[in-house]
Amino acid sequence: MVVTFLAMAIAVELAAIAALHVYWAFGGLWPGTDVESLVRTVVGVKNMRAMPSRPLTLAVAMALFAAGLPPLAKASLLPLFLPAGLVQACLLLVGAVFALRGVAPYLPFGTPHRMEPFATLDRRLYGPLCLVTALAYAVLWAS
Repeated sequence: MVVTFLAMAIAVELAAIAALHVYWAFGGLWPGTDVESLVRTVVGVKNMRAMPSRPLTLAVAMALFAAGLPPLAKASLLPLFLPAGLVQACLLLVGAVFALRGVAPYLPFGTPHRMEPFATLDRRLYGPLCLVTALAYAVLWAS
């Protein structure tokens, strides 16, 4: 039951974030009001005036969506036809990536030169969301 819930929660979360990246790749501005406010909010790199390229943003979207598949395979909700050991390795690897991304906002060298409001959002929302996601991957990996 816990495995199924966590797998579905991760898959929905990452699919939603992937969809948001697709939206941005094709010119969407939310949660900004223009390109510069969007960059300040979701990228936060100083002196950056445009969003990353469409191919790069779509690649991130695909990676996020793909990261939601191993949890579904672990819960037997999606037949990936992969060996169980490979699914476990994927859970461990993706969980580690989310853990590293999650702690980055709290390290002095983790996200240098970040602009507001990204820096605050990273500490209050993006980082904690990544840590919770990493924890969910760890629970699935250990189950």
